[in-house]
Amino acid sequence: MPQTDLTSAPTLQSGMGALPHTNGTTFRVWAPNADAVAVVGPFNDWNPAAHPLTHEADGYWAADIADLESGTEYKFWLRNGDQELTRNDPYAREVTHSAGNSVVPRHDFDWADDQFQMPAWNELVIYELHVGTFNAPDPERPGTFLDVAEKLDYLRELGINAIEIMPPTEFPGGRSWGYNPAHPFALETDYGGPQAFKELVKQAHSHGIAVILDVVYNHFGPGDLDLWQFDGWSENDGGGIYFYNDWRAETPWGHNRPDYGRDEVRHYIRDNALMWLEDYRVDGLRCDSISHIRNVDGSSDPSRDLPEGWSLMKWINEEIQEKMPWKITIAEDLQGNPYITRAAEHDGQGFAAQWDAAFVNIIRDALTAPHDADRHLPAVAEILAQTYNGNAFERIIYTESHDEVANGKSRVTEEIMPGDAHSWFPKKRATLGAALVFTAPGIPMMFQGQEMLADGYFSDDLPLEWEHAEQHRGLVNLYRDLIALRRNLHGHTRGLLGQHTEILHINDVDKIIAFRRWDQGGAGDETIILANFADQTHAAYTIGLPAGGHWRVRFNSDWEGYDEEFGNFESVDTQAEDGDYDAQPFHAAFGLAPYSVLIISQEA
Repeated sequence: MPQTDLTSAPTLQSGMGALPHTNGTTFRVWAPNADAVAVVGPFNDWNPAAHPLTHEADGYWAADIADLESGTEYKFWLRNGDQELTRNDPYAREVTHSAGNSVVPRHDFDWADDQFQMPAWNELVIYELHVGTFNAPDPERPGTFLDVAEKLDYLRELGINAIEIMPPTEFPGGRSWGYNPAHPFALETDYGGPQAFKELVKQAHSHGIAVILDVVYNHFGPGDLDLWQFDGWSENDGGGIYFYNDWRAETPWGHNRPDYGRDEVRHYIRDNALMWLEDYRVDGLRCDSISHIRNVDGSSDPSRDLPEGWSLMKWINEEIQEKMPWKITIAEDLQGNPYITRAAEHDGQGFAAQWDAAFVNIIRDALTAPHDADRHLPAVAEILAQTYNGNAFERIIYTESHDEVANGKSRVTEEIMPGDAHSWFPKKRATLGAALVFTAPGIPMMFQGQEMLADGYFSDDLPLEWEHAEQHRGLVNLYRDLIALRRNLHGHTRGLLGQHTEILHINDVDKIIAFRRWDQGGAGDETIILANFADQTHAAYTIGLPAGGHWRVRFNSDWEGYDEEFGNFESVDTQAEDGDYDAQPFHAAFGLAPYSVLIISQEA
């Protein structure tokens, strides 16, 4: 349900942090409880008397310091009564390391002729990756933004047109998932910092690939967090001016939830979101755990709601929609709440799409159940056809994400057969799941290495094993073929880009399901998906079809070209016959191998 809205925060002081210009650098910081503020660093021997800031109004302090250039290290010195504090800049775009110093940023970057056009939502295919492990040439150190860029050719050839990057903002140490931001505006030094990230975005755009950035606003820290009691003030031993200082501070990651009701904090988070989209030219944001921004526990208990958190994200989405409507915002809420992706003017929070926990849970259960009899196809059928607010592309669908392959869980193949993930059963059922991801209504997403049969589980210190891409190049081609069909690159499957889905056939005895996708209808559009969830072969399995004529099998996941262990059970093109079947006016029979999927359509 919608939550109480708050009016947007008024316009605050502009130009926060360190802003280099021709003659030096302007510094501005918010420290409402400080009695004095200064900039210190090696340039003045850390002497707070050398470069004091002037109190402007409403807790803001600023100064213009001549002859300080980009690359200069600095911190803010603050006095609050008897306390003398040295803090990193909350708006620091670069730090020497998470417990080091802030660095005056460079704003110059040659974007060359970057004129990237974001794909339409219904054409997106997302590849989630972790910078530190995606392409780490040296296992002793994390991979970098430039290492990721080296694999853009591979991703483009696979058919990927959007990468979603797990949080790359500065965190303690050199290895992390990234969901513990110490400096929310700074890019991880061990990944290469801000200039290298801009280079990755630039190169991704030149390959026709959008960049979606994972951001964390449900909590900050907890480690190396200079925002904590930033100007010396706090209540209840809480986090001070940037945080709630009462029961609302409680999160699963510490008592470190930002104060969404304080205007300056609202602007801090809004400024962060817009910085990625404008200054770094990223094409979208995936916002972590929205349920913990709108509710203390991430629950549906209204007594624990945070209406100011709801209104903050609504405000940010409205501003993005107004300024950059082609950029996508994705919520990880995982509660199946349609108001998350409902338009702001209709009491929604205004996200373009949200991760669909129901899809991944139901499909993974159907894939990993040890016995065929335990695969419940009515539940599969229901989730295959589900939409939010009647829009097929308001949900992100997947069988693997960073959450599904760690924290006690593993890759789909590993869950199916622990210790033997490269054998026939895991390969067949995992590719069955992949085919559903790329044919069901929604924006499909895969996790790094899924296409090359990465096994085990995800960890930030286990680099992706790229030799699997060669060992399982047939399966990589399977994903490439699925993505080409999903994007209608050959002009035969426009229905997979369409809004319409109909479940044609459910056989919960033999564990077979068929569904239909279409846009406008007709040849080259109507697309039929036939999926077998059992270890049983059918020489000629009949399903209903919406039209007569010649139907061609565009994809057969059992083809031996994908894997030499697959059965290569032939399913030939078929002429539809008159006669009602599955409430359709025509029907035809197709050969169907165990744990396999057929994608069928007519010539355009």
